[in-house]
Amino acid sequence: MVTVTRVFKVDDLDETTTEGVETVRFSAEGTNYEIDLSEANAARLREKLARFVDAAHPVTPPKAAPARRGARGMTAVVASNREHVQEIRKWAEQAGLKVSSRGRLSAEIVDQYNAAH
Repeated sequence: MVTVTRVFKVDDLDETTTEGVETVRFSAEGTNYEIDLSEANAARLREKLARFVDAAHPVTPPKAAPARRGARGMTAVVASNREHVQEIRKWAEQAGLKVSSRGRLSAEIVDQYNAAH
């Protein structure tokens, strides 16, 4: 006995299962979408979007910068994070809390800072 399994794509709009159903991918407002459409519905979508696509300009997503490694192989601290930590230290000193001038901040001090701001 032979078992045959067939997979059909179904148009997400009108639920037809014609042979020309394709997956169309697009993005809007920072969200990626995909939809399975028949040739006719895909053409309608492209036709409706054409005016907007023609007026827009393509944007290439930024490439992630490789992590910089420090002397011990640790990822370097981002400058903005360093400045934020210094701000928390300054606040803690002014609030009379005991905080070291170097090293990791305790979670308790960070929580108190967040609660105050």
